[in-house]
Amino acid sequence: MSKDVIELTGIVEECFPNATFRVRVTSEQAAGHTLHCHLAGRMRVNRVRILPGDRVKIEMTPYDLNKGRIVYRFSPNSPSGPTPIPAAPLAPKSPDASASPPPAPTAP
Repeated sequence: MSKDVIELTGIVEECFPNATFRVRVTSEQAAGHTLHCHLAGRMRVNRVRILPGDRVKIEMTPYDLNKGRIVYRFSPNSPSGPTPIPAAPLAPKSPDASASPPPAPTAP
């Protein structure tokens, strides 16, 4: 089974019955197009709620360019999409801190 899908991002414009939506594409590949999309199975199982104005990731097949499948809803707090987990920055070591031994505890 081949995975020939086109992934786009868009904004939900209107909600219809049976978990279907009208989505305006915002990706550079097809900016401004409007698609009729349904909710993917995993999103139905996990009961992800989609409202008008939500940013979503869409998969569409090259055989029908008017329909799509919503596979991800972006967090409303992140305007640029999903945020990658940043790597922990390494603290620079000072050369004199590693050479001196730790202070000895004093007895009362």
